[in-house]
Amino acid sequence: MSLLEPGVDSRRADIVPPDVKPRFASWRKTAHLLRRSPLTLLGLAIMLIVVFLMVFSPWLVPHDPNAIDLTARLQAPSAAHWFGTDEVGRDLFSRVLTGSQQSVAAGLAVVILAGSVGSLLGCFSGVMGGLVDALIMRCMDIMLSVPSLVLTMALAAALGPSLFNAMLAIAIVRIPFYVRLARGQTLMLRHQAYMQATHTFGASRWHLITWHVLRNVLPPLVVQASLDIGTSILMAATLGFIGLGAQQPTAEWGAMVSNGRNYILDQWWYSAFPGMAILITATGFNLFGDGLRDLLDPKSRGR
Repeated sequence: MSLLEPGVDSRRADIVPPDVKPRFASWRKTAHLLRRSPLTLLGLAIMLIVVFLMVFSPWLVPHDPNAIDLTARLQAPSAAHWFGTDEVGRDLFSRVLTGSQQSVAAGLAVVILAGSVGSLLGCFSGVMGGLVDALIMRCMDIMLSVPSLVLTMALAAALGPSLFNAMLAIAIVRIPFYVRLARGQTLMLRHQAYMQATHTFGASRWHLITWHVLRNVLPPLVVQASLDIGTSILMAATLGFIGLGAQQPTAEWGAMVSNGRNYILDQWWYSAFPGMAILITATGFNLFGDGLRDLLDPKSRGR
């Protein structure tokens, strides 16, 4: 006699994987936590829209972002030019859309570079310990002793004004934050039983870092990276504003705000729309990063 309830097909008990129910419950809990945080959903929506515009902006722009038309210079927003035009008649709506490729891509590139180098260096420092650990961390402390923006401007000025050099300068300044985070997580894992057992069986330090340490420290690093994207976009815009970032005729939000400050009293739209793009994008990534941090927090998941 079947132990299942009447009317239930006994064959289904053999074909349903045993981990489907826990996995489905985990997804339901994640969805429940997201529904409890409307700001996280708002940040996710903004982030997806910005990434969509960044990818498809070449096909969405109504005008050539670099086309000069002196007969239409400094025109107010209208049906022909939704965001108005700049001092040489270029369509600001097209330039703001195109600028998303520069500004957002710069933020993503900075986080990928700084996160990769900093995470590996922090895990290596925590696993090695001793003199190597002390030397790496003292170098990081020296970098952290200088205000981030000041050090970024100094490096960008030394490398030369360009968007690539600005990205490189920001990435170098952000590396210590990932090093300290990865090292702290590694020190907590180093004395775990499975880590000691792996080392006892002859595993190399590189194997410990890549196969055991990085996989366990990845969640806090992902949260840090999601929060850093907005910060990196703001820093790239700041360097562009003071002339150390993207150069003309590249459409970059910070440079556009800088060019528009000369006309801010009469042609307010010149700086307003690129500035709003920076504000909305940075806010969206920060909201999503905060929500992701709460989502990955065991205390939040347990509530």
